[in-house]
Amino acid sequence: MNTQSRSDAYAAAGVDITAGYRSVELLKRHVARTVIPGVYSDVGGFGGMFELDLAGTEHPVLVSGTDGVGTKLRLAFLMDKHDTVGIDCVAMCVNDVICSGAKPLFFLDYIACGKNVPERIADIVKGVADGCVQAGAALIGGETAEMPGFYPEDEYDLAGYCTGVVDKEKIIDNKTMRAGDVVIALPSSGVHSNGFSLVRKVFDVEHAVLKAPMAQLGGKSLGETLLTPTKIYVKPILALLEKVAVRGISHITGGGFYENIPRSIPEGLCAKIDKSAVRVLPIFDLIAKTGKISERDMFNTFNMGVGMSVVVPADQAEEALAILQANGEDAYVIGEIVEADDGSKICLM
Repeated sequence: MNTQSRSDAYAAAGVDITAGYRSVELLKRHVARTVIPGVYSDVGGFGGMFELDLAGTEHPVLVSGTDGVGTKLRLAFLMDKHDTVGIDCVAMCVNDVICSGAKPLFFLDYIACGKNVPERIADIVKGVADGCVQAGAALIGGETAEMPGFYPEDEYDLAGYCTGVVDKEKIIDNKTMRAGDVVIALPSSGVHSNGFSLVRKVFDVEHAVLKAPMAQLGGKSLGETLLTPTKIYVKPILALLEKVAVRGISHITGGGFYENIPRSIPEGLCAKIDKSAVRVLPIFDLIAKTGKISERDMFNTFNMGVGMSVVVPADQAEEALAILQANGEDAYVIGEIVEADDGSKICLM
């Protein structure tokens, strides 16, 4: 740890440089858990370095994604639990990158806070590292910015960035999608990291009882349920891509079914979704009932229990389900691809 750098004037302005050094020392062990072949730098440099091994990749294409956790962070503040939101941050990036068939390689995080509390920063980065391990990506860098007067002392924002690689010939771009293809759902772990502005309004979380067990949630508390980290689908999808001709992948985030599934559907086709087949999680029933929210608005805001959907040829659907289930995903069919001449790309029946 740097013991020479200290500024009394900067500390008087609210920025403790030495706290930043302590944070780095605490988080090093978490970063070390994410090291994979290709990592070419250690914590503390000016840039994270990664050596690409392109053996077997004829035309490499880099795919990048960036995102944050959004207002779900408010739940972390209220619950004083900071070791899972990093998983959300990673998930929001790597789940997007995998939609094109790219394998995530490395991740960088950015934390902006009102006051650098090293133990809290280390908890946040622990979650980031957990997410990177789940995704098979390396955490090769990041930044913690102490911004007194801009953020309250007990609050922070968290964002991240991921880069992956895919062979150009293997990019999933929906060009091979056909009527008759099958739509498969991969279950979500909960609300994930979207729709929390509505969630916070529905439950009035600033004044809600967040830690009491609720029968409607299987004995879990509201706070625990809402803070459940976003599921990371990278490894199951990579396993699927090895053996099945996947024709489309959608990460169900903000905008729910109506916004995200159409993004993987080409013109002239439509995803016909059987709403009765969707395994809606109890938290969404509670949100709808408490907030008196219409079914359409629910499906247009939340994942409703489906964190990701994949489109595969009908004759490979059973194999796809078997592969996903062997990789820990209780996947199931929720619809099919049909022809559409009215421009619509999704219909929920």
